[in-house]
Amino acid sequence: MEELNELFYKDPYLKSFAATVTSCSEGKNGFEVVLDDTAFYPEGGGQPADHGTLGAAQVTDVRRVKGVIIHYTDKPLEAGTKVEGKIDWERRFDNMQNHTGEHVLSGLVHAKFKYENVGFHMDDDIVTVDFNGPMTEEELKAIEKAANDAVAADVPVEELFPSASELETLDYRSKKEITGRVRIIDIPGLDRCACCGTHVKKTGEIGMIKCLTLSKHRGGVRIEFVCGGRALRSFAKKVEEAQAVSQLLSAKPDEISAAVRKVLAEVQARDAKIAELNLRYFRMRADALPSGGKFLLAEEEGLTPGDLKTFCNLLTEEKKADVCAVIAAVPGSDPDTAWNYMIASETADLKTAGKPLNQALNGRGGGNGKFLQGTYKAPKAEIEKALNAAFNA
Repeated sequence: MEELNELFYKDPYLKSFAATVTSCSEGKNGFEVVLDDTAFYPEGGGQPADHGTLGAAQVTDVRRVKGVIIHYTDKPLEAGTKVEGKIDWERRFDNMQNHTGEHVLSGLVHAKFKYENVGFHMDDDIVTVDFNGPMTEEELKAIEKAANDAVAADVPVEELFPSASELETLDYRSKKEITGRVRIIDIPGLDRCACCGTHVKKTGEIGMIKCLTLSKHRGGVRIEFVCGGRALRSFAKKVEEAQAVSQLLSAKPDEISAAVRKVLAEVQARDAKIAELNLRYFRMRADALPSGGKFLLAEEEGLTPGDLKTFCNLLTEEKKADVCAVIAAVPGSDPDTAWNYMIASETADLKTAGKPLNQALNGRGGGNGKFLQGTYKAPKAEIEKALNAAFNA
């Protein structure tokens, strides 16, 4: 079995190396440096590129372009010179942990459900993997437990290069048909998958595997998860947030959900009381307004869009006019530039009026034949003039 030649495959734990610059040219994303050999992993297979330094130059990205590995740097390097490359090891090992953790999760899901991994992405904080079938939260919890059991078992992570004849009979996962030399990552009893990434030597190095979210995605599911150092950072952040909420609620950290439910219940009771008081005010306000005309326009301060709708509907139900409208300045904006509006009628057809009014008053929103609601971005005088022209003719 022929092995791959790049240093990041020969020894993924290599943190520094010496190489010769074979070419350097300036491109759109910095200087494009090619070496005679490299330990920098180029982005591929869902795994991000390595970062680090080449001499005094920062390596900000690494890509394989038409079979050539290009290092994108912030400074030029002279062709023919020897340079020392240093890998950002914390980033590399973090990627190795999480990439290997993905193999464990995907292998377990494939074994239990026969689902295929149809999408895999690693960013700086979260790893996502997509499967082409449904899964419940309880099923995911069982997969997560099995994955962490595999970490505790410290299973070896092996690299295979089967011959063409061996490959024909080998059972392995792959997102696409592969020809030529194939690199297989084999974790005995857990996963066997064609892969071009870097991985830890044994599953114990992955550290804790923690699934964060499960959501529906294109007929299947998407799982967000973290491993190792990322899992520790994620847990530390959540503990910090829980402590902050605990202090705000004056509750113990393990009692914050009950405290939040209590606060929400109090807020709901308060909102119901405010709505009752607002309705009383709206009725008093409606009694003070004239009745029987074609069009009635009322202006109020500090109304939410929901309150605006309640007041306008009340005016309409009490038949204060054929068409009733309520406007209120958008909170936090200049009252001469932005207004929320609600227009309603039980008798007139408002459908044709909405678009011309929005065009004239730089408005957004809409409705149907019985109501219009949205925002106008125009001075109040222009709004009054346009509405009167539309409904009071």
